[in-house]
Amino acid sequence: MTRRPALAVVGATGAVGTVLLTILSQRADIWGEIRLIASPRSAGRKLSVRGEEVEVVALAEDAFDGVDIALFDVPDEVAARWAPQAAARGTVVVDNSAAFRTDPDVPLVVPEVNAHAVRRRPRGIVSSPHCTTLSMIVALGALHAEFGLRELVVSSYQAVSAAGRAGVETLRRQLALVVGTELGTCPGDVRRAVGDDTGPFPEPVALNVVPWTGTLCEDGWSSEEMALRDETRRILGLPRLPVAVTCVRVPVVTAHSLTVHARFEDEVTVDRAQEILATAPGVVLYDDPAAGGFPTPADVVGTDPTWVGRVRRALDDPTALELFVCGDNLRKGAALNLVQIAELVAGEESSAVPRTTP
Repeated sequence: MTRRPALAVVGATGAVGTVLLTILSQRADIWGEIRLIASPRSAGRKLSVRGEEVEVVALAEDAFDGVDIALFDVPDEVAARWAPQAAARGTVVVDNSAAFRTDPDVPLVVPEVNAHAVRRRPRGIVSSPHCTTLSMIVALGALHAEFGLRELVVSSYQAVSAAGRAGVETLRRQLALVVGTELGTCPGDVRRAVGDDTGPFPEPVALNVVPWTGTLCEDGWSSEEMALRDETRRILGLPRLPVAVTCVRVPVVTAHSLTVHARFEDEVTVDRAQEILATAPGVVLYDDPAAGGFPTPADVVGTDPTWVGRVRRALDDPTALELFVCGDNLRKGAALNLVQIAELVAGEESSAVPRTTP
């Protein structure tokens, strides 16, 4: 490159935006200007990135002047409106919303799994998967490359921070109501204590698990269950992969967990699976249950890798593996993947920041 590319962070004041600024301050600094963009009500605030105070500017067309790559973490409707406008001005958009994840002209990219896909972006936009998919897909992709995935059954245990600051604040308010009480011992007592204060969730999350995330889709499936299914198929290049998903909200602030039942084309062994996972980029194998060694959200939060433990061969199927997976939904599940994609784009050799590939 003849110059260092300019980067914009759109949604810089949100929960993921805050983590983005931290990650950009921790990784190798390949950027020129880093411009912080948010809604007009946040304009004028100053946030720290790379040890400097940077003033937030309002989201507008001219906010992208001179910007090579923009990281978007905004609601779907905001991304749908503004990402194409930024791309039309020559900015490569890396988007964290659901607005473009199913668009065939927008690659859905996880750098450890399908980095090559970033080079073809006819619309000038690259999409990052949902946080639940990202908490699992790096480990699953490594196993697929070796054994050939043919069926997947997943249950997720999702942290409240995936619902933004409102999710975290709701859990903390509810915990304050139930701490030091005998609640959770009689039918409906937690619900009565919480009342209507369920925030972005359909049920209380304190002292509870809620078997629902997302919005209602056909035949009783949720949008997040369908997203995990569809995104896994796209990223792995397996459009007909059978996938069954149940998404559950749990009283954890940050870090998603998943149980994974994966069937492969060939017979598998635990030793070979552990060897693959132990050497896969972006994965940490922590699998010593005899010593209490397995990942939990309390240990994984604030870290970048996908953590994997409880690796077992299925009792009744020599081609299937059982896994427990944890990942920080704000780091690899959102901010880190955006930054990694942006670094791929910035590293392309054909030009400084090419917007399209034939």
